[in-house]
Amino acid sequence: SSIIAFRVPKNLKGGFLMAAAHSDSPTFKIKENPEHPAVGHYIQLNTEKYGGSLMATWFDRPLSVAGRVLVQQDGAIAVKPVAVEEDLLVIPSVAIHMNRSANDGYKWNPVSDTVPLVGSKEAAGKLQQVLEEAAGGKILGHDLYLYIRQKATVWGLEEEYISSAALDDLQCAWGCTQGFLNAGESSSLPVLCVFDSEEVGSNSMQGAASMLLPDTLERICEALELDLKQMLAQSFMVSADNAHAAHPNHPEYADAGNAPVMGGGVVLKFNASQRYTTDGLSAAIFRKVCAEAGVKVQSYCNRADIAGGSTLGHISLTHVSVPTADIGLPQLAMHSCFETAGIQDAIYLEDAMAAFYSCSLEVSGGNYILK
Repeated sequence: SSIIAFRVPKNLKGGFLMAAAHSDSPTFKIKENPEHPAVGHYIQLNTEKYGGSLMATWFDRPLSVAGRVLVQQDGAIAVKPVAVEEDLLVIPSVAIHMNRSANDGYKWNPVSDTVPLVGSKEAAGKLQQVLEEAAGGKILGHDLYLYIRQKATVWGLEEEYISSAALDDLQCAWGCTQGFLNAGESSSLPVLCVFDSEEVGSNSMQGAASMLLPDTLERICEALELDLKQMLAQSFMVSADNAHAAHPNHPEYADAGNAPVMGGGVVLKFNASQRYTTDGLSAAIFRKVCAEAGVKVQSYCNRADIAGGSTLGHISLTHVSVPTADIGLPQLAMHSCFETAGIQDAIYLEDAMAAFYSCSLEVSGGNYILK
């Protein structure tokens, strides 16, 4: 569920040019033995929270199940991705008549409030059958999650916005991948990383806190007969994870001088406590790349009395210590199951990353030279 892509330039002189985004989003993970009866008339699905979602957004939407299963096949354990392509379940709201405090800051309980309804009592055992048919074998283990079936939509008077599931952080994963694919030749070695597990702390074998990236870089260097430490001394990373746009209904939540807007360009994120890794050096390098690509750049800082989230950038730095710029695309409703962002910003990121991966970076005498 994590991917690292790279290519070796014909005339390699510099270090690594890396970008990292993440593939996961807040949702609900399906537990072992998930089916259980509710008041004798229905079958519900036993789940637990994955990440810090806006839970109220999950109610009363068509949902289904996707992820991976491990199946017994020809005497081996095979990994099979599955996605049930049908409206399979719903998390039903309680009517306002029974819950008069629903609009007064109600605290949702994942044990009782967000349990999905999957069918009548006659449906007992059928979910397992559906999954095994999709996987093509008997399921021995699974990592399955809920996903919303609602399709993405482009909207606004100028069709300038997009709303979709998982814009945080698939929008950045898309922009970085497009930039990687569209880049020209460089004398630095481009590396694209899309990590899993960011929403739960990155502490997995496929997360940014793992040895996946440093081990991969080491193997690249061994294959090319290069010194890893010398390569890292000439390297740079972009940590790409979406940013909070100034909210039209609540501008007071934003820092007055550093409040990005949708459509205003790629966001550089700053935090004195290193929740974001951008410093003067990495900001200067990234701004120079964007200037040469004709891409607009905005800045983001948390309001001083509101703690923000963090990204995989500062986690990855504990293993691969290189100058790193934390960037993102401005969006609304982060960690909703249906988020909103600007279309033009995604194009800006695509162009910025194509320019980034086309650069050649040299470090000489304390100076950083971009060609």
